[in-house]
Amino acid sequence: MSDETNDTAARAAKTRAGKAAHAAPASFEDAMKRLEALVQRMESGNEDLGAMVASFEEGQTLLAYCNKTLSEIERKVEILSKKADGSVVAEPFDENLP
Repeated sequence: MSDETNDTAARAAKTRAGKAAHAAPASFEDAMKRLEALVQRMESGNEDLGAMVASFEEGQTLLAYCNKTLSEIERKVEILSKKADGSVVAEPFDENLP
């Protein structure tokens, strides 16, 4: 392959990676699956440096999405506690619990 063909292929790969990085995942589970796929691809050693950087950037975006999602869920979580009289009461989630 010529250098021009390689450059064109590399630009196309970057464009695809860039579009994927900006597309919001449909769900937390989709983001985790995508992260796992990125890690596997990066660990394979089959990507060139440009593709590795694009994969890393996409991974950072997905990680931020997952962290934000988990933080939002954590704020909504309530722990159900049983009182001495047997009744159950909802208490706000305490981040400081062991």
